[in-house]
Amino acid sequence: MALFDENMTVSPAPVRRRPRTTVVGIWAVSVAVVVLLILTFLPTAYVIQRPGPVFDTLGSAPNQSGKEVPLISVSGAQTYPTDGALYLLTVQVVGDRQHTPSWLQLAGAWFDPSRAVVPIDAVFPQGQTTQERDQESAEMMVDSQKEATAAALTELGYTVTSKLTVYSLVDGSAAQGILMKGDVITEANGTKITDADTLRDVIAKGEGDPVALTIVRDGHTQNVTVTPKKATVDGKTTWLIGVTLITDFDFPIDVTLQLDNVGGPSAGMMFALGIIDTLTPGSLNGGKQVAGTGTIDAKGDVGAIGGIRQKMYGAKDAGATYFLAPQSNCDEVVGHIPAGLRVFSVKTLDDSLRALKAISAGTGMDALPTCTGS
Repeated sequence: MALFDENMTVSPAPVRRRPRTTVVGIWAVSVAVVVLLILTFLPTAYVIQRPGPVFDTLGSAPNQSGKEVPLISVSGAQTYPTDGALYLLTVQVVGDRQHTPSWLQLAGAWFDPSRAVVPIDAVFPQGQTTQERDQESAEMMVDSQKEATAAALTELGYTVTSKLTVYSLVDGSAAQGILMKGDVITEANGTKITDADTLRDVIAKGEGDPVALTIVRDGHTQNVTVTPKKATVDGKTTWLIGVTLITDFDFPIDVTLQLDNVGGPSAGMMFALGIIDTLTPGSLNGGKQVAGTGTIDAKGDVGAIGGIRQKMYGAKDAGATYFLAPQSNCDEVVGHIPAGLRVFSVKTLDDSLRALKAISAGTGMDALPTCTGS
């Protein structure tokens, strides 16, 4: 028997063609994988803002050593027990210039009402390092705490004196070589100076004329003259001496505000309310859970902040049922209030106190200002 017949023709088995639907499916999966890889690794130009930690100004928080310390502590005056909560809110930023969120993360944030997709330049300005941004934010928090303490103590009838101090000078500024960091400006062209707005008004009124300043340097009073330089800011012509100023205060009692790893000025109003609650009998909030946000100055004026939508969701998640929002943020509030949260609009510290009085009593809240559509 022959094992192989060299004259035999062997035909290969017919190749079975894949159905068209299978081929289409393979291509679809391949394209999806490629798109997924691009969406995962392709750099973006955005960051995500989301609700951050919530702190009760009437409670405590861990310091840098991990020890729980009161957010507000007072010496030199009688303090009183508090109840409920006066929450201050924060916003966390996902991403930085070195590590931006993926396109998939951004897509998820677009459909989450508690998050916001923000251009990276709006959070991390060009030319500013993360360390510089954090330092600036920390300085703003310290300044905000001083303004909040001044507003609260003034509201309570204490005498608070203020002084305007040179914090830094811009390179090539009109004041370079004349003013120094730490100088206290007491007068400008004979006008008493206690805040930056008054100094700006004096400089603007002169329209470039030399400004005679009285300063205190190392405990000694001096008279100097600075000639402002013309500049354009936000499309408007103005006159600048080129210094960064901070307002410092002399307080009649010692108030310490302790909150590490949180920056910016937006906690000012809630700190002021917490100080007042600590120094007065009873509870401003009637023992209820109240949250809020807003900058504040020594006069008690409440200003706008960033990330208010994220802060409202943070308040709701913390259990707050009432929220105090700066009137200047109302356009961002309308249509974005989480269910179960009642928002009141405030422009001053007195507005906030009136709102808390109504919340505490449980009556009169319908008469309080709210954010409404224009």
